[in-house]
Amino acid sequence: MLHLLVALVLCLTLAANADTKKIYKTIDEQGREVYTDTPPSDASDTEQLELQPTNTVAPPPNIARPDKPEKSQAALIPTVTIVSPADDSTIPMGPGNFAVSATTSPALTGGQKLLLKLDGVAQGAAQGFGNWSLTNIFRGQHSITVTLLDKSGEAITSSEPVIVYVHRPSVQFR
Repeated sequence: MLHLLVALVLCLTLAANADTKKIYKTIDEQGREVYTDTPPSDASDTEQLELQPTNTVAPPPNIARPDKPEKSQAALIPTVTIVSPADDSTIPMGPGNFAVSATTSPALTGGQKLLLKLDGVAQGAAQGFGNWSLTNIFRGQHSITVTLLDKSGEAITSSEPVIVYVHRPSVQFR
């Protein structure tokens, strides 16, 4: 088995030079196969091997890459996204309490703040993080937006509105 492996490796190694050299196979005195690129002196037990040409593939062309990736204009425009609640969510029967969570891309920097608006009305002061707890919200349909403000309080951008439906118990008087 080892002889076969050595012979195979030798054939593969020599196959790379098959265009310029010939390969000969002989049997030595101990009965082992011997592969060589020079013909032995006694050519009685010598067999010349025909090797297939080696497969070659041209390398791919060199493609120049820019040193630094260019930032697109879209990456420079900040965005605000309301993560929770999802659009068209229903707030189940209860006191009308729920949480709102928003993210910005890129992250808030340089005194930027977020302002939560419910039906166009600010809910508290602007803050440096994107989590709010709303309490005692009346029943019905409500639109939620979050506005990104710069350090002077000017609006930079706003999120897409998210619509929620609040269910609350009602009391009927007779």
